[in-house]
Amino acid sequence: MSAIPISAGAPVRQTGKTMTDTVLHATGLVKEYKRTRAVAGVSLAVGTGERVALLGANGAGKTTTLLMLLGAITPDEGEVTVLGHRLPGGRSRAMERVGFAAGYLPLPDRLRVREVLAYFANLHGVADPGPAIEAGLERFRIAHLADAMAGELSSGQRTLVGIIKATLHRPRLLVLDEPTASLDPDVAHRVRVGLEETCAADGSALLVTSHNMTDVERICERVVFLSHGLVVADGPPADVARQFGRANLEEVFLHLASEEKI
Repeated sequence: MSAIPISAGAPVRQTGKTMTDTVLHATGLVKEYKRTRAVAGVSLAVGTGERVALLGANGAGKTTTLLMLLGAITPDEGEVTVLGHRLPGGRSRAMERVGFAAGYLPLPDRLRVREVLAYFANLHGVADPGPAIEAGLERFRIAHLADAMAGELSSGQRTLVGIIKATLHRPRLLVLDEPTASLDPDVAHRVRVGLEETCAADGSALLVTSHNMTDVERICERVVFLSHGLVVADGPPADVARQFGRANLEEVFLHLASEEKI
């Protein structure tokens, strides 16, 4: 079954929420690089407390879309509003209530874990970071690493610390780029459980990119697939799999990846 792109002019999926419940709203995003149109008209909305995955094979436009949603690059066409602030002008205000984490982001190696978290809490203006730090360490099951040097952590442990530092200011929107990439099953499980508890406790919306479809099915209630710079599916994981006549998201991903190469 071939992907049927959702029209760039189609209504943005709101999943029953009003615009006042929307933390992220993007319409008609287009981005071109020289002769390549990386994103060809993407519209997306994320509601308060929603857990959404932005998916796509290499070349689908996922990374470019994510960068536009975060205001890191400016779209050639279209609009992005985060927490009521239009980007790029309102980016600074919007990012005050956004958390971002990725396994590839470095940590200050010469600080202890508790010191790293206190430093980033201070950057976010958290007045009394102690309770937030302790809650994050417990939530992601690494309280025993509080006094460890950041430079001595494993890659999985560094990923967990990175996610905790992104949640200390109780963001309205938490954006994670490949949060479980290359993690062993135990650490990946701690990421999933910790994210579920964070969203439940703080009411944070979650936007995740990942190539691990099993983790996506466990973490997210809604998936948005991109292909050739367009949204080709948007809905609950099981519904999207049925749309493509596939058994699960991994089969959908492989199907779209094969089409991306055509």
